[in-house]
Amino acid sequence: MSRIGRKPIPIKDVNVTLTDGILKVKGKLGELEMKIHPNIIVEINKDEILVKRPDDSKENRALHGLTRALIYNMVKGVTEGYTKTLEIVGVGYRAELKGNNLLITIGYSHPIYFIPPEGIKLEVPNPNQIKVFGINKELVGLVAAKIRSFRKPEPYKGKGIKYSDEVILRKAGKTAGK
Repeated sequence: MSRIGRKPIPIKDVNVTLTDGILKVKGKLGELEMKIHPNIIVEINKDEILVKRPDDSKENRALHGLTRALIYNMVKGVTEGYTKTLEIVGVGYRAELKGNNLLITIGYSHPIYFIPPEGIKLEVPNPNQIKVFGINKELVGLVAAKIRSFRKPEPYKGKGIKYSDEVILRKAGKTAGK
């Protein structure tokens, strides 16, 4: 059995409904929904959700843990939310908010204007830091990766946009020849 798939998902201050194979999770931060694979059985009790599988076929074993993890991420998202923090490293590199949109200056001939998708909130606590917040873990990760892709950190000086917990492996520069 899947160790992750067997763990019950505690639900506190969350409203969970399953109708026609669509699981809806509603909490204080918002509402998320997901289509459940027909082979997976989801049981909703008053204080926990259990995910079960009909047999031990390879596909069902894979879907068992995946479905449980996705439901857990939905429950955590509508109660706490997810945040990714990006740091901008480089002289003259900065970010600022214009309404809900992000204006990034990172060494190109033009500033980059980023419009976040619906359900994502951007914060700029200081000009060298961007915080991406949302209830959908997948969407928060995608938006953070998209912003990072505008100028990935380079290995010589470490300039660019990086995750706050990311470690950049530095390379040695040129050495003087004889």
